[in-house]
Amino acid sequence: MTNEERWQALSALLDEMEAYYRVLGKVRCDMACCAPPEGMERAGEDMAILGKQVYAMTHAPRYIELLEALHADPEGLTPVQKKAVEHLYDRWAKEKNITPELSFEMDMAASHAYSDWLTAKQSADFSKFRDSLANLIKYQRVQIDLRDQHPEGYYNTCLDDMEKGGSEQQLDAFFAALRERIVPLVRRIQSEGKPIREEFMTRPVPIPVQEAFSRWLLEVEGLRSTALVLMTTEHPFTTNFGPKDVRVTTHYYEENFVSNIFSTLHEGGHALFMQNEPEEFYVNHCSDRMSNAMHETISRFFENNVGRSEGFVEFLYPKLREMTGDTFADVTPRELYEAVNVARPSLIRIEADELTYCLHILVRYELEKAFLNGEITVDEIPVLWNAKYKEYLGVDVPSDAAGCLQDVHWSGYGFGYFPSYALGNAYGAQILRQMRKEFDVDAALRAGDLQKIGGWLKERVFSIASIKTPDEWIRAITGESLNVNYYLDYLEAKFTEVYGL
Repeated sequence: MTNEERWQALSALLDEMEAYYRVLGKVRCDMACCAPPEGMERAGEDMAILGKQVYAMTHAPRYIELLEALHADPEGLTPVQKKAVEHLYDRWAKEKNITPELSFEMDMAASHAYSDWLTAKQSADFSKFRDSLANLIKYQRVQIDLRDQHPEGYYNTCLDDMEKGGSEQQLDAFFAALRERIVPLVRRIQSEGKPIREEFMTRPVPIPVQEAFSRWLLEVEGLRSTALVLMTTEHPFTTNFGPKDVRVTTHYYEENFVSNIFSTLHEGGHALFMQNEPEEFYVNHCSDRMSNAMHETISRFFENNVGRSEGFVEFLYPKLREMTGDTFADVTPRELYEAVNVARPSLIRIEADELTYCLHILVRYELEKAFLNGEITVDEIPVLWNAKYKEYLGVDVPSDAAGCLQDVHWSGYGFGYFPSYALGNAYGAQILRQMRKEFDVDAALRAGDLQKIGGWLKERVFSIASIKTPDEWIRAITGESLNVNYYLDYLEAKFTEVYGL
C-alpha cells in the first residue's frame, strides 16, 4: 500500500469522524443558545453517546494503523498533509490510553458541568457548581496521568496542550512583566488622569437596534453573511462547522450598548479566522489547528486594536447616530472614543477595559495553577478569587455570579485557556506594529476599510496558523519571537494620550 493510498484511506475515515464532531458541536451550540432548561440533561446524554461513537472511531485498529504508518513515514505527503498527520498523531497519543468507559464518564461530567454552571451563575451560588468543577479537575488529572509522556506538573501539561511550548515558567515571567508596567500606569491614571465624560454610556439602546448594528459590524469586518449565523447566549462564543457555517453569539444589554459592540467585534474576529483559512487546509483535515492564543490574537485585535482605535470610532460614529436617532446627538466622536477607552478596574472580565484586562487573566491564571496542581481545594476558590480581585484590581466582589462563576471556561476541560487571551493581546500588538510598517493602518481604520486589514491578515496570519507552532507563527509574521514590550509600549502610548498624562 502506497502512502498516497494510506492517506486516501485515512482521509475517508476522517471525513466520517468530522461529521460526528460537527454534530457534537451543533448540540453543544444548541445547549448554549436555545435549549430549554429541562432539555439540558438529554442534550448532555446525546453528546456523551455521540462521543462514544467518536471514541470508537479514533481507537479503531484501522485508523491507528494508518495514522502510525504515515506518522512514521510521511514520504510523498504534501506539507499540509504531513502537518495534519502530526496534529492527529499528537492528539491520539494523548488519548490512546483512555478507556471507552472513562471517555464516556468524562463527556457526561462535562455536559452536567455546563448545566450546573448555568444554574449556579443564575442563582449566584458557587456551591451548585462546586461538585461538577471538582469532578472535572479530577478527570483532567486522571487523563494526564494516563499519558505515556507529558510535561512535569498538571498545569504545565494543560498549558502545553493549549500553546505548544507553553509553561508556568514562561507565563510567570510574562505576567510579571505585565504587572510591573500596567499597575503603575493604572495608579497614575487614577491620580493624574483628566476626567472623561461617560454618563451617556448607559443611555438605553433598544435590543433590535443593537442587533441590526451587530450585523452591520460583521459585514464591515468582512464576514460572509451567507456563511454566518448571529445568535445570543449567556457567555458569547464563536464556533464553526467549516468555513461555510460559522456561528457567532453575543449578549445584549439595553443600558450598555457598547458591550455588544465589542463582543460582536471580538467574536467576529474569531469568525474571520474560521472563514479564511486556505482551502487546502480544509480539504486535508488541517484547518482549525491553530493554538488558542493565535485565535484570541485576532478576536482581541478586532475588539481593541481596531474597535477601540480613534480612527474606527470616528468611522462608526455616524452609523451609530443614524441607527439611534437623537440618543447620542450631544456626543462627539472624540468623547465616544475616550469613553470606550476609560481605564477603570472592574469586576467582569469580558467588560474590562483594554488596560486592566490582563489583570483579570492573572487572577484566573494563578487560581488554575493552584487548583490543578493541588495547592488549593475547590472550596477555597470563591474566597481566593475575591481576595485577588481586591489585591490586583481594588474591587470588592458582591456575589459569585460577578466573581468566580462569571466565565464558562471551567465548565469544560478548558483549564489553561485563560492565558491565551493575555498572550493574544501581546501577539496582536506585535502584529499591529508589523502591519504599520507595510501600510497606513490608521487611514484604513478611519475609512472603515477593514477589508484591507483582513486581507493582510488572511495572507500573513491565517494562511500559516494551523501549520505552525506559536513561536514559528509569530516569527514568520514579524521576524521575531513574542516580545511583550511592544504590547506594553502600545498601552502606555495610548492611555497616556487618552488621559492627557
